[in-house]
Amino acid sequence: MNNFDLLLHGLNTALSLNNLLVAGIGAFLGIIVGAMPGIGAVTGVSLLLPMTFKMNPTTAIIMLAGIYYGNMYGGSYSAILLNIPGDSPAVMTAMAGYPLSRQGKGGKALFTANIASFFGGTIGIIALTVFGPVIANFGLKFGPAEIASLIFLALTSIGWLLGEDFLKGIIATSLGILLSTIGMDLLSDGSPRFTFGSINLLSGISFIPLVIGMFGITQVMDLMSGKNDDSLTDGRRLTIRESILNKKELKRISLPILKSSILGNFVGFLPGAGGTTGSFLAYILEKKTGKNKNMDQGAIEGVAASESANNASAVGAFAPLLSLGIPGSATSAVLLGGLMMWGLQPGPLLFSEQPDFVWGLIGSMYIGNLICVIAGLAIIPFLMSILRIPRGIIAPMIVVICIVGSYSVNNSMFDVWFMIGAGAVAYILKKNNYPIAPALLSFVLATRFERSIRQAFSISHGSALIFIQKPISAVLLALTLLFLCSPLLLKLVHKGSKR
Repeated sequence: MNNFDLLLHGLNTALSLNNLLVAGIGAFLGIIVGAMPGIGAVTGVSLLLPMTFKMNPTTAIIMLAGIYYGNMYGGSYSAILLNIPGDSPAVMTAMAGYPLSRQGKGGKALFTANIASFFGGTIGIIALTVFGPVIANFGLKFGPAEIASLIFLALTSIGWLLGEDFLKGIIATSLGILLSTIGMDLLSDGSPRFTFGSINLLSGISFIPLVIGMFGITQVMDLMSGKNDDSLTDGRRLTIRESILNKKELKRISLPILKSSILGNFVGFLPGAGGTTGSFLAYILEKKTGKNKNMDQGAIEGVAASESANNASAVGAFAPLLSLGIPGSATSAVLLGGLMMWGLQPGPLLFSEQPDFVWGLIGSMYIGNLICVIAGLAIIPFLMSILRIPRGIIAPMIVVICIVGSYSVNNSMFDVWFMIGAGAVAYILKKNNYPIAPALLSFVLATRFERSIRQAFSISHGSALIFIQKPISAVLLALTLLFLCSPLLLKLVHKGSKR
């Protein structure tokens, strides 16, 4: 049987009443979990895993997969409406989407996020269907040296988000890198670094309290400094019809969705790269190659790039999980544990020995993705009603969400106080025109970069030649050098053309 016949068989399995029901429940729960800052896909899948113990493996994984990619949809909602990213990839969505909400275009931003998530997920599922095992084997070529070079490329790209003041951008980026070094040094002797004797810092700084503080609390302070008697928009009730993109707007986001989906899907195939890296690289790619150069002031192209890459990356992570038994993200690691608990052994033989399971899962992704986009579009008017709440009421509501989201990570009040402190610092930085996004992105990427680069040095016994001897790593480093030198090269070309 070819892949198309196997897919039809998988769709037949997924369309059974039981599997269709759990796919819908999983997608709905995933959207809710994703929209609640502090929970995230990892926690959501982990908490709901016991519900699947008595299910058959196919039904169980269909439900958990629905939660996983439903979470990718929901993460954008709080980012666009409240400037509080539901998960780390949604940081880029908040940068382009929240300004649209302040301009009264929140409905269009939400519509764009749902459409981009749907097409990004669909492209990712098609790639998984046709090329999954093949691309997963290629992704296996990305060892620590290649991953380190890829993340180094992403880190140098942060310079394109630094804003008008380069020095302030560098300071913000350095702040994020410094924060990422706090905690235990798990790759050597396990000694604490920059914990200042606090046991709460031994495990490092949690991303959720940091991002909630820097985005959520800062937003509350902005609201408190404005008028308290008006809402975030003009108070007008918004319908789905007004949120639907017109032909011109659909044309604007079509190419960004295609480019970002391909890039995000590729990053998803790489073990350890993560959706954050894919979302960030896609946003940067669109900012540098797209027609709209002012995405940070609010642009549907930025929302489309971030969300399509995010969902494509989430689906792409299933390729190394199923065909190689290698989780591409923390959430897929939880799914790997579930597979092994059900007596399944992920690897090259899984596709041939358990075709009903594998193709039933892939078939359910098409259905679950469709359920997610329908549910996401249907709740846009309800979500938009949040923006019509007066500032004096919504500000305390955001504070409660921030506190609950921060506390739920580790059930620790330390995270709550840290969140408040991070928000205060971020507010001061923002008022002095220091960009916040580079600090958060460098915080996320620097941790993975350090882990990968030190693993690479361990493999090469301290030799830096491993980064040049590996062809993929050498190409990525060459691209990094090209991007770093591109401003100077462009200036020289511009001067030459004037002569």
